[in-house]
Amino acid sequence: MFRRRESVPFAFLAEADTFRSNVAPPPRERSSVGQIAGRWLLGLTIVAALVGSLVIGMPALSQDQSALTQQSQASEGR
Repeated sequence: MFRRRESVPFAFLAEADTFRSNVAPPPRERSSVGQIAGRWLLGLTIVAALVGSLVIGMPALSQDQSALTQQSQASEGR
């Protein structure tokens, strides 16, 4: 009895690495102008939403300078 290089439970799995199909997959269909425009519009909408959320959210993330001065004035009056 001969020994295989790998211990594989089924012989066809060991030979699967060398198997090549002679059937080519069908060529991809070209995208229509409407599909390309739709993809661009979707991408532009996503980018605009991200930029808009940053523009709207930046004032909430920044520290309010007037609040800092009010706090320091209140602490000085003690």
